[in-house]
Formats: sequence, C-alpha cells, structure tokens
Amino acid sequence: MSAGRVLILVMDSVGVGGAPDAALFRNGDGDDEGAATVPHIAQACAEGRAEEGRSGPLRAPNLTAMGLGEACRIACGATPPGLEATGPFQGVYGAGQEFSAGKDTITGHWELAGAPMRRDWHYFPRAVPALPERLTDALIRRAGLPGLLGNKHASGTEILDELGAESLRTGKPIIYTSADSVIQIAAHEQAFGLERLYELCRIARELADELNVGRVIARPFLGDPATGFRRTANRKDFSTPPPEPTLCDRALEAGRQVFGVGKIADIFAGRGIGAVLKGADDMALCDRTLEAMRDAGPGDLIFANFVDFDSLYGHRRDVSGYARAIEAFDARLPELFAAMGDQDLMIVAADHGNDPTWRGTDHTRERVPILCRGARLRPGSAGLRRFADVAETAARWLGLPAGPHGRAMLAPAESGAWRAAPETALGPFAVAPGREEGA
Repeated sequence: MSAGRVLILVMDSVGVGGAPDAALFRNGDGDDEGAATVPHIAQACAEGRAEEGRSGPLRAPNLTAMGLGEACRIACGATPPGLEATGPFQGVYGAGQEFSAGKDTITGHWELAGAPMRRDWHYFPRAVPALPERLTDALIRRAGLPGLLGNKHASGTEILDELGAESLRTGKPIIYTSADSVIQIAAHEQAFGLERLYELCRIARELADELNVGRVIARPFLGDPATGFRRTANRKDFSTPPPEPTLCDRALEAGRQVFGVGKIADIFAGRGIGAVLKGADDMALCDRTLEAMRDAGPGDLIFANFVDFDSLYGHRRDVSGYARAIEAFDARLPELFAAMGDQDLMIVAADHGNDPTWRGTDHTRERVPILCRGARLRPGSAGLRRFADVAETAARWLGLPAGPHGRAMLAPAESGAWRAAPETALGPFAVAPGREEGA
C-alpha cells in the first residue's frame, strides 16, 4: 500500500475518439463512427469556430502536461492542435476502451470502477409514445397523477420549451427518454413539489426494474411562460445497483472512507459511498473535491463526476461552451495538485464521449483519456487500456485486493517510484455492441 489517497476525477463525456465499434452505435440519423470529442473541439478552436466567450486555440496546459493530447493520439492517431506538449509530461497517460456495450454514464462509471456490464440495457423505441402503456398507466395510477406529457425521445431543454407551460397549467409531469437506457421526469419544483417529484421517480424506478432500464432521473425546473423555464440543480438520479462489487464497495469494506462528489452516489445507487458532496456546477464541485481532500485520510478514495461538459454543452452541441468548460476545469487543476500529498494519486478520466460537432444530440461511443499524476510517478505512456484498468490501478495504489476485471496501469519501480505497467491484450467485448430497441 502507498499510504496515500486516490482521486478519480471523471470529466463527464470528454472522449478522445477512436472507438473501434463506433459504427454500431446510433446518433440521430447516423452512427458514431468518426466521433471524437476533444480532437474535434480542439480543431474547431484552432480554426476559429469556437469563439463565443473565448478565442484562439484550446488552452488546457495542465491536462496537456498530464498527457491529454497523447491520449488523443493513442486513441485516434493524431495529437489535436493546441494539445501538443511543450515540456516534460507530468505523469502516466493512456487511452481507455470500453468493454461493455454502452455509451451512457452508468455503464461507463461502473466499468471505470471495475464492474463492466455483461448484458445490454433496455432502450425505448424512437416512436410516440416511446414508453409502454402498461408502465405509464401504472405510474399515473400509483402516483395519483392527472396524466403525463411528452412520452417521447427529447432533449431536456427543448421539451421544457415545448411543454413547460402546459405542465405548469395542468399539473401533469413531463416524461421522456433518449438514446440512453433512461426515463426522465420533469416537473415544476414549486408548483408540483420537489419531494413529490422524487417520490414519483421512486415509483418509476420500481416499474422500470422489470424492463432493465438503467436510470430514472428527476428533472425539476422553475420559471413561467413569460420568463421561460430552466432546470434547477436539484436533479436526482435513481439508478439500478451495479451487478457486482465495485472499487467503492471494496474500499468501504476494507475500512476506507469513500467520498462521492457530484452525482457519483446516484450513479452507484448509493452503494459503496460513505460521504456525499453535491454542487450546483462543476466549479462548485471542484470546491467540494477540495473539501473532500481536506477530510480524507491515508488510504481513502475520492470519486468525483464533473457533469457540465455533458449536460450543458455536449447534448446541446455547443462547441464554444464545451471548450470554455475544458479550459475552466483545467484552470482549477493547480488547486487540486497543491492539495495532494506526496503519496497521493490522481486519475483523470471520462465515461464516454459527447462530441458537440456531431450529428444528433446523444452521447458518442469513444475511447477516453486516462491520465495519472502523482509525486511518485515516473512519466510515460501506458498505451491503450480498458476502462476497468482505472479501478485496478486505484486498488493497487490503495493496497486493496485485485478485482476480477482489468489490470493496473502502474507498477512499483526502484526507490519507491511507480512506472507504467506493460499493456495487456484487450480481448473481446462483453456482449455484441449495439442495441435493440423495443417496448
């Protein structure tokens, strides 16, 4: 055991392209082959196509020094403009390939935590209605609702523009889905009631279990027809629990404290998480991560999700906003570096892609960066890895028993240093990638 702590920071949807099976995943009227979130944002910045609220090449000096540009090169063969290293690397870098057949938040995080999915989720068809009548009828009856609005594939912001006023007038919640295995329910936080919305989602979670739906998400909103409607920070995810013990479970069982920052506790259905720290946006979540670092002791695990990349910019196909988010996150990293002890390890990764230059509005199937930083690391490339290698790297650093999936990216070297471990064969996917939609 290193006697240090591990921080896993997930930049939600910050993929680096190159997934070999991307053509099997749908997005709008096409597929994901060629999607590459960071490379395409960097190219747009270099060409002056991401100038709203910023200008010039993508500026992420701290992530670049950790190897973000090299992760892009490993994933898809080229270093994006602006992400070329100008000095020595500050850690071990690689690119992660997903074993599970999914491109959603839950599947990605579970696999990063060492619990890959061995079967695919249920997805709702692109039809109206999208959710089956037996589910919506039961939900209306059990929750005592006057009815439901929507019941289709939709963008969360666009459906508020379309149905927010009617929902406020009638008291009917808005229910919708996406290319992910998800049921989302939106209701006015004051007129409908936040706790009532949460209880409605708990009922929906029970009904969704028999269909093997990954998440039910409460999407409270505020506003009125005159001023418009906006989602609030009181989103709550109701997830099905992971199929087997995760890194978080293993750490908690070994007597370590596990801090879940952002929506981590929701993603893991509360399992394996000791302390829960929430924030209204990614900058607030950086503050909460620093708070966790002040409280965490030797051998503890801090697992954080930074969601704004995905929810505010990826799904909305906002290239400039996504570039600003990367630059803002990068600017906060020195504070996190300064809070690290000599024995600590930081792993920056992602859970999937969401290329804002791409067709459609859904996540994109991509490889992700895996960037490790610590005072004891000998910088270098770890090459192409599995998502689950993140869990095994953290477990090895924390002195926890090895799990059944993945291999540690780091190995002890001389004089207390650690270096990149040799690559291992990735092997086949857990299930045939792709999805079958049905009612």
